[in-house]
Formats: sequence, C-alpha cells, structure tokens
Amino acid sequence: SRIGPVVDSNNPWHSRGYLPHFDLPGLIQSVTFRLHDSLPAAVIGEWRRELNWREGLSSLDPREVRLRSLIAKYEDAGHGACWLQLNPIAALVESALLHDDGVGYRLLAWCVMPNHVHVLVETCEGWPLTKVVQAWKSFTAHRANQILERQGVFWARDYHDRFIRDESHLFAAVRYIEGNPLKAGFVGRVEDWKFGSAHHRVGT
Repeated sequence: SRIGPVVDSNNPWHSRGYLPHFDLPGLIQSVTFRLHDSLPAAVIGEWRRELNWREGLSSLDPREVRLRSLIAKYEDAGHGACWLQLNPIAALVESALLHDDGVGYRLLAWCVMPNHVHVLVETCEGWPLTKVVQAWKSFTAHRANQILERQGVFWARDYHDRFIRDESHLFAAVRYIEGNPLKAGFVGRVEDWKFGSAHHRVGT
C-alpha cells in the first residue's frame, strides 16, 4: 500500500467539477461525506471568504486546517435532519461500507455519525475512490429514502478526501475517526459507538 502521493506519468490528479482529488490504487485516504442539509453551502462560503481560502491549498496550510476544523465542529453540532442517528439508516450505511471490504478496497476505520460519515480506506486496482464513494452514496440514498418514505436529495453533492502522508498521519486519522463520537459527547468510550470500527474491533 502507498502512503502519500507518488509521481505517476498518467497524472492521477483530476477534478469532478467541484474539488480536486488524488486517486490511485493502493493510496490510503481519509474520506468524509455528509447529508445534504448538514452544512449549508452559504456557511462554507462565508468561512472561505473570512479565511481568504482558495482552491488548491496544501492540507497543511493554516487556512485549510482552520476550515476543516470549522466544518468538523459544525457537523458535530448536529445540524440538519440527522437521519443517520436512526439505527436502520446507520446500519444501512455501515453495511454498504463493509460490503466490498477486502474486494475493491480495504477499510481501515470508519464512523457513521448522525449527519456525516468518516471512512479511512485503501482502494484497489480498478476501484477508484470516486466510483467507490459514488456507489456507497447512490445505494444508501435510494434505500434510506425508501425507509424514510421520502424523496429527494439525501447526501451532499461532493465529499472531502485527504491522502495519508505517513504512518504518524495514519494513526492520527484512525484516532480522529474513531474518536469522533467521544469528542462530540455521544459516548464515554470510543468502542461504545455502535456504528464504527472501534466497536467492531473489540467485538462488543
């Protein structure tokens, strides 16, 4: 597996019309996708203006770090309908993440929060991250709407991803993802959050 970007003659950097993404087989990436109503575009836009943020900033740039911190804090505050707090919906999403684990990708950590999902994943040849995330979102949106007896947009259009630079970054990403419910005050121990990798790892 690879940690961090590598030089590749095929230029794996590409844009899906919203944000640039780095997508290579074997690359370990931290991914966050959220419900469509969890974070209004106007709120992000205002933060970006205040921070003088622009596309293409390094993940280590203070403006990018601050923006991610604001987004995480807003998500954890539980804005929107928070459909993922319903056990049938959370179980559906977790099942979708686990479905092709060991086939098209390797799940290293995950956590289904009330209005967003964190995943640490290593993709395989023929399974680009864009298609993997789209498959997760498409299947779960359709089924969740059936369960909720509703129609319309379920997930936000885009998602956020970051490649893992090194082993230290990898461990930090796992701690952050599995510790999200504890930080948000939902549980007293990370393993107590039912829909996350910490819970599955200890077998509780």
